[in-house]
Amino acid sequence: MSKTVMIVDDSGSFRTVVKLALQKSGYETVEAVDGQDAVTKLDGRKLNLIVCDVNMPNMDGLSFLRHLKTTGSYKFIPVIMLTTESQEAKKAEGKAAGARAWITKPFQPSQLVDAVNKLCV
Repeated sequence: MSKTVMIVDDSGSFRTVVKLALQKSGYETVEAVDGQDAVTKLDGRKLNLIVCDVNMPNMDGLSFLRHLKTTGSYKFIPVIMLTTESQEAKKAEGKAAGARAWITKPFQPSQLVDAVNKLCV
């Protein structure tokens, strides 16, 4: 049975790169354009992991992560932050909010797939 990963990023081209890397590794994907869009997609569907950007309009990744961790059936889903943010303070904020991994853009798709394989529940 395939596992489903939600990709939350305001860059369409970036979502495509992540989607192709994950689909090649056998994952199903769901895309959201920002945190607010992602919240509307937490509609009871089964998710195994979320890959999320930090800097997005409407609702940024850390706000989405905090929301997710208060959402019943979704609060234990591992989240990988995939972002241009590399400051330790942001990483600490992400970890405090519940992020399980932090990958800095630009990244190697294989690096992301390895992290997804390790964390996917």
